[in-house]
Amino acid sequence: MTDNRQSLSDLASLTQQPAPAANAAPAITTDGEAPAAPTQVLPTMPLREQILDKFGRAYATGRRKDAVARVWIKPGSGKIIINGRDQEVYFARPTLRLVINQVFGITEREGQYDVMCTVKGGGLSGQAGAVKHGISQALTKFEPVLRAPVKAAGFLTRDSRTVERKKYGRAKARKSFQFSKR
Repeated sequence: MTDNRQSLSDLASLTQQPAPAANAAPAITTDGEAPAAPTQVLPTMPLREQILDKFGRAYATGRRKDAVARVWIKPGSGKIIINGRDQEVYFARPTLRLVINQVFGITEREGQYDVMCTVKGGGLSGQAGAVKHGISQALTKFEPVLRAPVKAAGFLTRDSRTVERKKYGRAKARKSFQFSKR
């Protein structure tokens, strides 16, 4: 039986690239330090491409609890319209407006995009979360370079938590009626 062991230098010859010597000492420069290793140049082009409709807008769907938001964004003055109303009218609570504008704060794009969305289902909190999710998705379609910071902040992940259903023979999902011993 023959011994067919291959070393790294044998594998390197298969790829037609010269292999660096494994036991060679690094060259020492005149100042006594080893030269810096060659850095790999990464392409500056984003991995994904921009997805726009014929009007130059990016579209995405956002979901949270029972709410579904259809979101269109385009470059503009920062105006946000929800179901035909301004965001201050539709989401009267400042915390809900803060939730919606979180995406623009993370990406440093405040006042640069106009948002038009329709939202259905759920309550106001779920609708604000759905709009935030939709804006995040649409912004990454408009500017694919922003995908990394938006994903790192967790805005691209759909929050799948929903209300637990009411069980038969119980008052609510987990609450039971008062127990009577006699």
